[in-house]
Amino acid sequence: MFLALLVGGLIVALVVVGLFVFGLRRRLIQRSGGTFDCSLRWNIPEKETDFSGKGWVYGVARYSGDRIEWFRVFSYSPRPRRALERSAIEVVARRTPEGEEELALLSDAVVLGCSHRGTRLELAMSEDALTGFLAWLEAAPPGQRVNVA
Repeated sequence: MFLALLVGGLIVALVVVGLFVFGLRRRLIQRSGGTFDCSLRWNIPEKETDFSGKGWVYGVARYSGDRIEWFRVFSYSPRPRRALERSAIEVVARRTPEGEEELALLSDAVVLGCSHRGTRLELAMSEDALTGFLAWLEAAPPGQRVNVA
């Protein structure tokens, strides 16, 4: 009986610590400011017509100088999973979520089709975050190439 209570208590403690670390990590990412919720689909085939919602990963993006750092929400890693350089991002399309994508993304999401160093990707963010993202892209220093469709 005592052993079962001890094991149960340890499991509950581990779950609480795990959730605390998730919250602490997100707080540390957001501490410097310039963050927004952003889902990502990486390395999409050229003629993608699958709107099943597969491949989307929920995350948080952070502006960091001339790049966007993207962090997975459900990860313990303190480092960004992807880093997108402003000069290499090319916006090629903008659309609303279709089909089952609506269930996989946040309710007010707008999907932005992009290319980064030859890799097709999609970013899904709120309308407000999209406005800020496009303004950040267009505010590149003189002499840098920025492609916004």
